[in-house]
Amino acid sequence: MTRDHHKWFSRSLNRDMELLAFGHAGPSMIVFPTSMGAFFEYEDRGMIKALAEKLERGQLRLFCLSSVDSESWYCKKIHPRHRVERHLHYEDYVLNEAVPLIKHLTRQDSIGVTGCSFGAYHAMALALRNPYTFTWCVTMGGAFDVSQFLDGYFDEDCYFLNPPSFLPGLADPYYIDQFRRNKWVLATGDHDICRAPNEQFSALLRAKGIHHSLHVWNDSKHDWPYWLPMAEAYLP
Repeated sequence: MTRDHHKWFSRSLNRDMELLAFGHAGPSMIVFPTSMGAFFEYEDRGMIKALAEKLERGQLRLFCLSSVDSESWYCKKIHPRHRVERHLHYEDYVLNEAVPLIKHLTRQDSIGVTGCSFGAYHAMALALRNPYTFTWCVTMGGAFDVSQFLDGYFDEDCYFLNPPSFLPGLADPYYIDQFRRNKWVLATGDHDICRAPNEQFSALLRAKGIHHSLHVWNDSKHDWPYWLPMAEAYLP
C-alpha cells in the first residue's frame, strides 16, 4: 500500500503541520481526527488496516490531517472569540494549503471529507460551508454543535461555524442546490452517545430537501471498534 508523509510550515497556523496519505488511486477523502487528535490517529486506531483492501485496489485515497482543537474549541484558557479565530485559521489551512496539495497529488477536483466523533464536526461544517470543494461527506458518531465550547458567547462567526444554527435558515440556492447534488452519509450506533444529534441533524437535512442516508447500527457504541466496520461500509 502506498503511504506518504508530508510536513510543512503552515502560514495559516504559524506552525508545522503534518499529514499522512494512503492509496494510489480512486476518490480522495480528507480524514479529520477525533477531539484534539493527530494525523497518525486513523492509522494507529486500525482504520487503515480495515480499509487496506480498498486502498490497495485503488478504490480510495485517504489524507489524514491533524487538528488544532487544543488551541481552538478545547482551549478553555482563552476567550471564546479567540477559540473561534484559531478555528478559522485551521479552516484556512485546510482550504488553502491541504486542499491544493491533495489536488496536486491526485489531479482530481472532487474531494470528500470524513471524521468520527468531533472529527465529524470538522467534516460536516467544512462540507456545508464549501459544498463545491467537498462533494461528499461521511460522518461516524458525529457531534455537530459547537455552541457547547463557547461559554455562552455567540457572534456571526459562531453562527456560521455551527451547522445546527445556520442550516435551518439557509435558503441561498447557491448552497442548497449544490447540497442536493452532493453525497451525505451519517452513521451512528443505537447506543452511541451521539445518536440523538445524528437523528436531529438528519431531520434538518430532510427539512431542506437534502438527500442523505442515516444509518443506526445495532449493538454499536461511541468508540473505534464500532467505527471500523462503518468505515468499511461507507468509504466509499
